[in-house]
Amino acid sequence: MRQHVIIVGGGISGLAAAHHLTQQPVALTLLEASARLGGTIQTEHRDGFLIERGPDSFISEKPQALALAKQLGLESRLVQTNEQFRRSFIARGGRLRAVPEGFQLLAPSRLWPFISSDIFSVAGKARMAADLLLPRKRTNGDESLASFVRRRLGTEALERMAQPMVGGIYTADPETLSLRATLPRFLEMEREHRSLILAMLRQGRAQKIGTSGARYSLFLSFDQGMQVLVDAVSRINADVRLNSRVKTLRYDGQSWAITTDKGEQLKADGVCLAVPAYVAAALLNDTHERLAGKLRQIKYASTATINFGYRRTAIAHPLNGFGFVVPFVEKRSLLACTFSSVKFSGRAPEGHVLLRAFAGGALQPEIFALDEDEMRVRVERDLRDLLGITEDPLFVEVAKWKDSMPQYEVGHLERVSEIEKLAGEIPGLTLAGNAYRGAGIPDCIRSGEDAIEKFHAKAQRLREGTK
Repeated sequence: MRQHVIIVGGGISGLAAAHHLTQQPVALTLLEASARLGGTIQTEHRDGFLIERGPDSFISEKPQALALAKQLGLESRLVQTNEQFRRSFIARGGRLRAVPEGFQLLAPSRLWPFISSDIFSVAGKARMAADLLLPRKRTNGDESLASFVRRRLGTEALERMAQPMVGGIYTADPETLSLRATLPRFLEMEREHRSLILAMLRQGRAQKIGTSGARYSLFLSFDQGMQVLVDAVSRINADVRLNSRVKTLRYDGQSWAITTDKGEQLKADGVCLAVPAYVAAALLNDTHERLAGKLRQIKYASTATINFGYRRTAIAHPLNGFGFVVPFVEKRSLLACTFSSVKFSGRAPEGHVLLRAFAGGALQPEIFALDEDEMRVRVERDLRDLLGITEDPLFVEVAKWKDSMPQYEVGHLERVSEIEKLAGEIPGLTLAGNAYRGAGIPDCIRSGEDAIEKFHAKAQRLREGTK
């Protein structure tokens, strides 16, 4: 008799796990609590606009998403970012200022663009330059982003560059964000080169990087948005049940028993929980209280994505970049904004512009708590001010994602290692999702695929143990 595996959660992690599992001779059931698959990946089409309510792209530097797209036959549908405007801006004093060419999140890889930038004061630049003389840290323990940047580059570098740049990725508080779990390459730079600026200058010469803020050529999407990936990977040979929220999960020593809120009762040899850590904790509390407790230690932040459609003539700013980030010290209502129709082709009709703003996060939970109308009004007011917008938007689409972003706080990797160790002691159980070892789409896909590999390894050890 074939083994039966149940995957709980139909986001991209659960879908990747399911796709990986269907290549094996097992019976598969996928349970999704909502009415659709894909989690936060959600593309809509409206009056010629292509609207991403969640992620709009993935990075090719981590290979899992690109590899899955190729497996699914989607390679011809991949699109790169616009080559013409690969730069970004930072808000300061009511104006958008270009991120210096070669500036990579925390430090410059080219000196003159950094020296001539008006993002930092003269005193701030001098403090950052002190990194060239400072010794490396003597201890190897985890450190927060804020502590690291203040130590190496100073407070202004943290407030004006590191916090908004990294905050735009992790929507996190830099005072608690683990550098080792999120940006370990900067720790390696300090260890190997002592100075971050020296390391970046050497890297810049080696790679001849000329873009600002991020290496935009690494970002990929699909001709009809990220939903293309969800739709393709959802075509699996499995029993997929939507609107099926798991109510109880128990292990009797031989198999797993699941009850849904519809009263469905299922038995399985293995269970993959591809859900947020707090959901997994609630389901596992009766089975393994200590594991559930560790899972509950992973905190989450809530974010909102607000899409605005405009006529191009309504916006004074040249939109000659991919978007901008907003430092917390600016006291605005938005975290960042992507010029979606500039970043990727086919996102807006001719003569129109699509903007994608972000609000909430760990530093501004009070903005997320606003009702959609008030949030829209506040964010639109900031966009008008920063971009010189003179007309009302043609439409506004608000997507609120409550408790969607895990916070990789200091000590996160040690916490995850303990979670993995405890989960490894439970037969037939694996965990997947963005809560553990990466929050991006490639990370989630890797997490789902790895969960299935762990399940097979556990089953093999069990078989060998009974021989």
